Amino acid sequence: MALLASASRRLAARAARPGPKKFSSLAALGEEHQQIRDVARAFAEERLYPIAGEVDRLHRYPGEVVAELGEMGMMGMMVEEAHGGGDMDALSYAVALEEVSRGCASTGVIMSVNNSLYCAPVRANGDETQLAEFLAPFAAGEKLGCFGLSEPGNGSDAGAASTTARDDGDAWVLNGTKAWITNAHEADAAVVFATTDKSLKHRGISAFLVDTKAEGFSVGAAEDKLGIRGSSTANLIMEDCRIPKSCLLGERGDGFKIAMRTLDGGRIGIAAQALGIGQAALDVAATYAADRTAFGKPLTNLYAIQLKISEMACKLEAARLLTWRAASRKDAGLAYTKDAAMAKLCASEAATFAAHQAIQVLGGMGYVSDMPAERFYRDARITEIYEGTSEVQHIVIALNVLKAYAGESTALPAAPHKPDHEDVAAAA
Repeated sequence: MALLASASRRLAARAARPGPKKFSSLAALGEEHQQIRDVARAFAEERLYPIAGEVDRLHRYPGEVVAELGEMGMMGMMVEEAHGGGDMDALSYAVALEEVSRGCASTGVIMSVNNSLYCAPVRANGDETQLAEFLAPFAAGEKLGCFGLSEPGNGSDAGAASTTARDDGDAWVLNGTKAWITNAHEADAAVVFATTDKSLKHRGISAFLVDTKAEGFSVGAAEDKLGIRGSSTANLIMEDCRIPKSCLLGERGDGFKIAMRTLDGGRIGIAAQALGIGQAALDVAATYAADRTAFGKPLTNLYAIQLKISEMACKLEAARLLTWRAASRKDAGLAYTKDAAMAKLCASEAATFAAHQAIQVLGGMGYVSDMPAERFYRDARITEIYEGTSEVQHIVIALNVLKAYAGESTALPAAPHKPDHEDVAAAA
């Protein structure tokens, strides 16, 4: 926590400065987590919000603020200080990431991918040599990582990896393409999943640490995206890409398991990102409605506007509690797959809803780039897609719920489709 304490002292004065009124969460945080939120909020208001429009408009990587986040310990928040990180817990991460995304969603997703999708699997599965080379500088914000799971033809089907890794004596030789990779153009290394034994299907997938400067490794053209334009998204291309044998992450055949565990944690990050976008939309809508008059009175006096504000606040607060619950269960060492999927699903849909309603409240001003509401709408939309679409989250949630019912010791009402139910439970 030393890095956070340093950041807190540095930003204490900023946090004390008067600023625009913002909605406060009704759920109480402990003192330590409140401090983390205050520090992240102050940083977002001073350093992120002022540049967010430019970052979006110019498709500009916000390298200067990413470096500052690294100095604050926020690029590897759940990594121990000994390995360059902030030595914080998952709830701290969720709270901080919401505030960062509230200031700039592009910066939020860069932070999220480095924390959840890169540092997390390396920390959990790397040996001491790998931790020194592929974790410490990334957790410290000196380097940036990315996560290579999706492929052009596979989408959310993580078990259908066509990228291969061939054992070639003192090296692994990788061939294949990974698609929709956030941080692709700026990343110094990638966690890449490749098939090492096709006969074993998903149990034949392994994870690798790939230096982006490796022979045979290249990055495709950046995608021109609807939102989060400050983060690069592109293909990772491996053509006889040779990496040392020591770059196998975990055991051979552990890749699918590593990927699924990583995505569980990553969904908490996406939920936090979505909350930040949705909260920013509510901030703008409520502030505008208070200042704007119609029919001789403030918009906030109109029931239709009050209803929108109420619905936005309720959905965001409910999603926030789900997100904090998932993070708290992770911190407690409890199963959290279902909870993370619920948080991601509800937070992403709440963000899209809030951004949509913000445009309605602002009217014509919501549709032009002079106001940030349209950017929030574009940024929010992706949160329902990456790290598993909303449809995938529903599947994950349903399978876990059905599995729990199948394991109940008490008698359940007669079910006409019990054989199918058992099949589903087994599949979960």
